[in-house]
Amino acid sequence: QVQLVESGGGLVQAGGSLRLSCAASGRTFSSYVMGWFRQAPGKERELVANIRWSSAYTYYADSVKGRFTISRDNAKNTVYLQMNSLKPEDTAVYYCAAATGVGYPYGHWGQGTQVTVSS
Repeated sequence: QVQLVESGGGLVQAGGSLRLSCAASGRTFSSYVMGWFRQAPGKERELVANIRWSSAYTYYADSVKGRFTISRDNAKNTVYLQMNSLKPEDTAVYYCAAATGVGYPYGHWGQGTQVTVSS
């Protein structure tokens, strides 16, 4: 049973930084793709960034390029999202998700963590 547990959300002023963590357990994740999604009130959930466990390949949404960095610690089975230069429009619930491989749907989700950026 795959389990994803997010942490690190909170309230921050515009221009500040937060680091989200996603601790993964229950499986060997070497072939998985790990993603961070977010959903703001009244908006659809969107993919913010993803990373492959087995390589350094990463993807970023245009809205966060240059400000957010996704990384992983294989020894700790943890994926991080470092968020810098935060803007009020980054306010959302952030979710960690896992897909079994490239091109597969994200079938495992964490419970979400709230990020609020004040202006």
